[in-house]
Amino acid sequence: MGPFDLSGRVAVVTGANTGIGQGIAVALAGAGADIAAVGRSPADETAAMVRALGRRCELISADLSSIAPVGEVVDTVVSRLGRLDILVNNAGIIRRDDALDFTEADWDAVIDTNLKSLFFLCQAAARHMVTWSSQDGDRAKIINIASMLTFQGGIRVPSYTASKSGVGGLTKLLANEWAAKGINVNAIAPGYIATNNTAALQGDETRNRQIVERIPEGRWGAPSDIGGAAVFLASRAADYVQGHILAVDGGWLAR
Repeated sequence: MGPFDLSGRVAVVTGANTGIGQGIAVALAGAGADIAAVGRSPADETAAMVRALGRRCELISADLSSIAPVGEVVDTVVSRLGRLDILVNNAGIIRRDDALDFTEADWDAVIDTNLKSLFFLCQAAARHMVTWSSQDGDRAKIINIASMLTFQGGIRVPSYTASKSGVGGLTKLLANEWAAKGINVNAIAPGYIATNNTAALQGDETRNRQIVERIPEGRWGAPSDIGGAAVFLASRAADYVQGHILAVDGGWLAR
């Protein structure tokens, strides 16, 4: 068994119906993991792709705009798939408006989904993980999806920037607390990734050119680029990686 082999592992991926979440789920399955796809929207396409790789895929409906379903999500995954080894917190939303006009409702909606539910899903998963992690050298893995705005301020997305900055800090805190309990907690900060969520930017000739010119790689990223990073952080190869925020951005931050 190689260091990147995830055979026998069970991974939860939230927001796995499309884009980055789908790319992560398929990549983890390609490395051998069974998948629980969690979210509000059906992930039938993702499930078909995972099953085509010979892995199991359970679809679990949950609205992560509140913490109400988090305990049930973990219980359902363990009941259907037998265990929970890897958690990928990918689900998230964004609201845009000038900071002078930003509403409390838009603030709360983004913080609740992107940060509050993320923390309590980490907590619920970790309560299960600590019952078995470190046995026979196995470690549990939590991977949070951060953002370029974990490092940068951005404009017109105050609650999103605050939430993703919080994800970065929370990732480090949980790594500090849970490393000794056999759980690795890290994050991935995607750069500009070509998904349906960024279709408008890709279709804007001027903005698309500006973005690509800023990226040393000279191209948009693909969901599979994030998937590869997720496989690394979920694998034994990353057993000594803790509290790290891995930018997968084609060099955007280095520019």
